[in-house]
Amino acid sequence: MTIDFADPELIRNPYPALAELRERGPVRWHDADRMWLAASHATVRTVLRDRHFGRIWRDREPAERFAPFNLLHRNQMMENEPPVHTRLRSLVASAFARGHVTRLGPAIAARARQLLDRAPDEFDLLADFAEPLAVDVIAELLGVPGADRHLLRPWSAAIVRMYEPAPAPETEERAVRASAEFAAYLRALADDRRRRPRDDLLTHLVTARDGADRLTGDELVASAILLLNAGHEASVNALGGGWVALWRHPAQLARVRADRGLIPSAVEEMVRYDPPLHLFVRTATSDVRVGDVTVPAGARIAALLGAANRDPAVFAEPDRFDVGRDPNPHLGFGAGVHFCLGAPLARLELRAGLAALLDEPLELSEEPEQRPTFVLRAYRRVVVRR
Repeated sequence: MTIDFADPELIRNPYPALAELRERGPVRWHDADRMWLAASHATVRTVLRDRHFGRIWRDREPAERFAPFNLLHRNQMMENEPPVHTRLRSLVASAFARGHVTRLGPAIAARARQLLDRAPDEFDLLADFAEPLAVDVIAELLGVPGADRHLLRPWSAAIVRMYEPAPAPETEERAVRASAEFAAYLRALADDRRRRPRDDLLTHLVTARDGADRLTGDELVASAILLLNAGHEASVNALGGGWVALWRHPAQLARVRADRGLIPSAVEEMVRYDPPLHLFVRTATSDVRVGDVTVPAGARIAALLGAANRDPAVFAEPDRFDVGRDPNPHLGFGAGVHFCLGAPLARLELRAGLAALLDEPLELSEEPEQRPTFVLRAYRRVVVRR
C-alpha cells in the first residue's frame, strides 16, 4: 500500500491506514519519501532504542537561506547522538532536575483553575486554556518574563511546521524568520541572566557545567528553544486531543469523573490513543535487522508512534479508549537515549489540566478543527461550552 502523509483523510483519521500498513508487515519501504516505515510496537521500539540507528542532522540547503533554522537544530540534543548528545543532555538535565519541575505541581493546578475561571461560557479549549497553561509553565520554568510570553507560541508553531514532509516555501520562510527572531531574543535574555542571575532554568543553563565543560552560546540558545518548543507543543496537543477523545467516549468520561484516582492512567491513555507526535526519523549507521528487513547503512527509517500505540500484539482492543488501561507501555514519549526529557513536566501539566476540566460540565460547541499536519498531530480549534 502507499501512504500519502499529506492526504486529508489520513490526517483526519490515520489509524485504519496505519493498521493496514502494520498488518502488511512491521517494516515497509515508502518510495515517496525514500525511507523505511516501522509500524509495529516491537519494530518502533527497536528503531528508538537500537544504537545502530542515529538521529543524524543534515543542514537544509541552501545553507545560507536556512542558516538560522540549521543553527538551532545542529546544536540541540535531539539532533545529535552520543557523545555529543550525552554531553548536551547531561548539562541540560542537571539544570532541569534541580527541583524546578517537582515544585511546580501546585502552581500548575492553580493556573489551570484560574484559566477556566476566567474563560467565558463558550471558549476555545486550545487558545484559551491548553496553550496559555503550557506556555506559562515552561516560560515560568525558564524565566521568560510574562510580558514576552505571547511571542513564544507563534515562533514555536512556525518552526515545528518544518517537521512535516515537503513543507511549502512560505512555511520555510516563516520558520527561518521565527528561528532568527527566537534566537536573538534568547541570546539577549541569556546575557541578562549572566549579569543578573535568578532562580530559573535559564540562569542554570547559563552556568551549567559538566566537569570543565559548559554550553556554548549557540548550544545554550538551541537548548532553551528546544525546551520551550517541546515543553509546550506536545502538552497542548495531547490535552486537546485527549479531551476530544474523552468527550467522544462518554462512559469513560463519566468513569474518570467519578474516580479521580484514574487521572494518571487516563493521561497515559490520552497519549497512547492519539499521540501528539506520530513520526520520528532515524538513520542506520550500519546494516541493521529490524523485523524481517535489513535496513542498510545510511538509509532512513521512520518510527510510526501512532501505529505502535495501536498494535494488538501489545494492547488489548487497541482502538478502544480505556482510562483505566493497565499495563500501558505506549511509546508516546519515545524511548532510548532520546526519551522525552520533559515527560515528567508534561505529565504534571496533563494531569492538572485534566483535573480542572473534569470539574466543568463542558460540551463541544462544534466539530473540532484539525490541523493539516501528520507528524505533529493536533487540533487547530476545539470550541467548548459550559
